[in-house]
Amino acid sequence: MPQPAGGRLGDATIVRVSRLLKLPTAVTPNALTARTAHGLAIKVGALGHLPIVTSLLTLYSKVAYFGASLALFDEVNEKDVILWNAMITASIGNCCFSHAVELLMKMIEVGHGFDSTTLLLVVSSISYLKNLSSGMNIHGLSIKSGMLSDPNLCNSIVDMYAKCGDVSSSECLFREMKYRDVVSWNSMMTGFLRNGYPEMTLRYLREMAHFGEVADDTTLSCAISASASLGWKSYGEAIHALGLKLGYDHVWHISVANSLISLYSQAADTGAAEAVFSEMRSKDIVSWNTLIDGFGSNGMVWEAFYRFHEMQLSEAVHPDLVTMASLISVCAKSLLLIEGRTLHGYVIRQHRGSDLSIANSLINMYLKCKQVNKAEILFGTIPTTDLVTWNTMISGYSENGFFKEAQLSFRDLLRHWYSGFSLSTLLAIIPSCSFLGGIQFGKSIHCCHLKTGFSNNTIAVNSLMHMYISCGDFSAALSLLQSIYLIADVDSWNTMIVGCTQNCRFREALKTFNLMRQETSINPDASIYVNVISACGNLELALEGKSIHALSIKTPEGSDQRVQNSFITMYGRCGDIEGARTAFVSSSDHNLCSWNCMISAFSQNKDGRGAIELFRSINLEPNEITIVGILSACTQIGVLRHGKQIHAYTIRRGFHSNSYLSAALVDMYSNCGRLDTGVQVFSNSGERNVTAWNSMISAHGNNGEGRKAIALFNEMLRSGVVANKSTFVSLLSACGHSGLVDEGMYYYGCMLEKYGVQPTVDHQVYMVDMLGRSGRLEKALDFVMQTEALAEPGIWGALLSACNYHGDVGMGREVADVLFKLEPQNAGYYVSLSNMYVAAGRWKEAVELRNIVEEKKLKKPVGYSSIDVCSM
Repeated sequence: MPQPAGGRLGDATIVRVSRLLKLPTAVTPNALTARTAHGLAIKVGALGHLPIVTSLLTLYSKVAYFGASLALFDEVNEKDVILWNAMITASIGNCCFSHAVELLMKMIEVGHGFDSTTLLLVVSSISYLKNLSSGMNIHGLSIKSGMLSDPNLCNSIVDMYAKCGDVSSSECLFREMKYRDVVSWNSMMTGFLRNGYPEMTLRYLREMAHFGEVADDTTLSCAISASASLGWKSYGEAIHALGLKLGYDHVWHISVANSLISLYSQAADTGAAEAVFSEMRSKDIVSWNTLIDGFGSNGMVWEAFYRFHEMQLSEAVHPDLVTMASLISVCAKSLLLIEGRTLHGYVIRQHRGSDLSIANSLINMYLKCKQVNKAEILFGTIPTTDLVTWNTMISGYSENGFFKEAQLSFRDLLRHWYSGFSLSTLLAIIPSCSFLGGIQFGKSIHCCHLKTGFSNNTIAVNSLMHMYISCGDFSAALSLLQSIYLIADVDSWNTMIVGCTQNCRFREALKTFNLMRQETSINPDASIYVNVISACGNLELALEGKSIHALSIKTPEGSDQRVQNSFITMYGRCGDIEGARTAFVSSSDHNLCSWNCMISAFSQNKDGRGAIELFRSINLEPNEITIVGILSACTQIGVLRHGKQIHAYTIRRGFHSNSYLSAALVDMYSNCGRLDTGVQVFSNSGERNVTAWNSMISAHGNNGEGRKAIALFNEMLRSGVVANKSTFVSLLSACGHSGLVDEGMYYYGCMLEKYGVQPTVDHQVYMVDMLGRSGRLEKALDFVMQTEALAEPGIWGALLSACNYHGDVGMGREVADVLFKLEPQNAGYYVSLSNMYVAAGRWKEAVELRNIVEEKKLKKPVGYSSIDVCSM
């Protein structure tokens, strides 16, 4: 149909073309219908009519034929604001947000007028782009053009600022608005929630009610989500009641119901979450996913899978990628390999196995289930990978002990795939260096950490500190901590203090604790207190321990049960049994660990009867640790009947198969003179760990059966049990008691090279004792002088005992002089040397030593004997 002059069509023609354009939109639009409509418009000559062009442009946009929309837009010479707005809308609909902003700039350049709708559309684009500077420019343009009076535009700008992370600007504009509706309040509440200020979200809810604005379902959903984020279940329940009062029943309002399901799930009230879900008239995919995730996060694995099965049978919704990722995560967390593989098969059948997020979840699941080979196969077969994929593989290798593979993957990541890495990559690779031989690669990772700008990230620095501590480089870890102490958090100091304590660097732990208190204002948490208290106990620093006790009482951490139990242990190790008893009595609430610590304190201080009396008054069900502690007490006092009663109790409770209990029983019976019963206990024990073998070797050694002890040692090695430090202490002691000097020297000589056990002071003490018992005093002295433990009183004390036994006064005097300097307050050394003088008839020197003891007011611990009286 020819176009009339002036580009105007008759009314009949306009109606006809409009019907033609509406015809393809009556069905599902696609590119073919859009082109057909375009052809019809050209045929009737309607392209000069702007409403027709606008409709056609919009149609092309809806069928994702954005290029045609652009071409059609460019062909129009005289454009009105409606056409410009349609083009901006088309750009947004096709995710071309930057192009939408550029269109506004072109409108301004050509001098074409825009309206508030134009600005509103562009603001929504900027919200997607999160371009704060552009948003501020549009805000200024809105003020200059006088269009900020449009409440919809104001709401959009408030929302834009919040999405760009500038909630303060959102709040300023909100306060300046003359007209606020529920959308305005919702924009502020969602903005604060999105930016991590849930308290402000609830504050605005209260303020909204104060101004008389009625909440809608969006308001309620946002407020409930804020309550869930804060863990304020009761507050969420109050909002739930408010919603019911306002008529927004969760039965009908899906968004409110979904938020409630999330709230109750996060509060571990899965019953309430399930009740809300069951009452819903209609459920969307979010409803199902939220409930399934809630069950999974609360450890209700089978309930989650049951709901998944119900979802599959439902006709309204079907599982999506979020459903699958959530269930695969549950399998990874609960180490459910079979169920995880079943889900893997399901996603393949649903043709979703190539989705990268699902593939990453599956790789993580296999790695958590220690199926490294399957994870590698999946990693090698997926069509695409991203940084999350690589991070998951590197972390999985590290967690499963495949340190070399983790480091190779990290190198491949940098060489072939990405020029940099994320913080997650750094945290994934560092554990692969956390062993004694990994220091070099760890240092290279530290260099990467500095180059990539993570030097001020406390999480990364804490991980590096842990790596250096695990590698034994405590000075590097402390230097790293000192370099960031201005920004270090409590976890940073915790990492250093815990690392020192776990590696028996107790003095370094206390120095770090003092440095934290002097240089920072950080308050110690319960973990720090537990570790510094343990350090005081291991070093037997009673005064420092009391100071820390006084410090903790002034803080909330002082009432923490773990801290209180640590004080009981500390006082016990320092020999202050009354201090331990006071800490136990003053404890706010005794758990089983409290009783165990107190029993152990009695046993460590040779008060076996006190331990037994306490055990009789315990008001909780004892566990294996309790039994081991009380058996130690029975061993000390040598009362066989008590030990037998405890043995019978362990059998009734089913503890007798515990290898540590078996070891304690062997010690008890052998020390009470019933080696035969100890052998029987050992033979009947199911699992035999190194502790059980050590007890058996020690039992035979203490009873003079050194050859049998050596035979047991060889039998232990044949069974696959690896010897440790305590094994060689028991073995050397057995050789010493049985006079097997050559055998003892052989095992000491090869314990490091052949068995990988580093000799310690305990081993050296038994070597000196063994040589001394056999009369080889000169050789024992040469051995002492060759060790690096010349400042250890235990070694010299063993040599002094040997000199006393063999009557070598000359060497005894020299050894005693060393001991007088090392431990001047130990009266036992003076008494031992005095006895040597008496035996040699040198009464003058003996009397002089006795006078010195009296002048220094030294006291030797009083010995005692005990007898167990049992009434028949």
